[in-house]
Amino acid sequence: MNEQPTILLLPGLLCDASIWSGQIEALKPHARVLVADFSQHDSIDAMARSALGIADGPLVAIGHSMGARVAMEMVHLAPERIAKLALIDTGVDSRREGDEAKRQVLVDLAFTQGMEALADRWLPPMLHADRVDDRTLLDPLKAMVLRATPEQHHRQIQALLNRPDLRPRLAGITCPTLVMVGRQDRWSPLAQHEEMAELIPNAELVVIEDSGHMSLLEQPGQVSSALLRWLGFENKPASTQGAAETGR
Repeated sequence: MNEQPTILLLPGLLCDASIWSGQIEALKPHARVLVADFSQHDSIDAMARSALGIADGPLVAIGHSMGARVAMEMVHLAPERIAKLALIDTGVDSRREGDEAKRQVLVDLAFTQGMEALADRWLPPMLHADRVDDRTLLDPLKAMVLRATPEQHHRQIQALLNRPDLRPRLAGITCPTLVMVGRQDRWSPLAQHEEMAELIPNAELVVIEDSGHMSLLEQPGQVSSALLRWLGFENKPASTQGAAETGR
């Protein structure tokens, strides 16, 4: 019997394992599923190095938003370790003009008015425009943000502001790669994912319908089905299930 692959789920800004709940349930019958914790890191490089240290051997790296940038950094640092790569609702550019000022507004808001005020400002634009008042989505996302701190938010914003330009590296990604995006993602739009999929050899593009940036929660079934098919698990019988682990 073949050993189960190790899948490492890499969360985005202010996100924790809860954002991956639907995917964990879908994947854990077929693989060892780990979730990285980036709450203490202030650079993409440090996040990538910590993620590579969570488990030995080959990894399937699946990242969302900031976590997908970390996944690409992992490929840069240790290409031999990454067997497959999935990049969800993300980007490849370095800091853009005006980024720092916009991010600083939210950093200051978290420190002066608290994480609830930050959640109320930051989360709605992350969702499909028709779902900005959907409490079934907003409530668990807000609870997740409230588990974080202004200090964590500041650290992760620093990591994003100092992010590397990944575009020159895309042609060097040789492992099978899935590029996935919500069709209505206003933060990381479809066009930039189409470009990523063109620049990465062996890349496949999947568009998640009726979803904004938080596709993992907005359309968990679509995301999980796409991952199961891409990983070759779709028609495989489930083996013994195990809970996901969180790695620091």
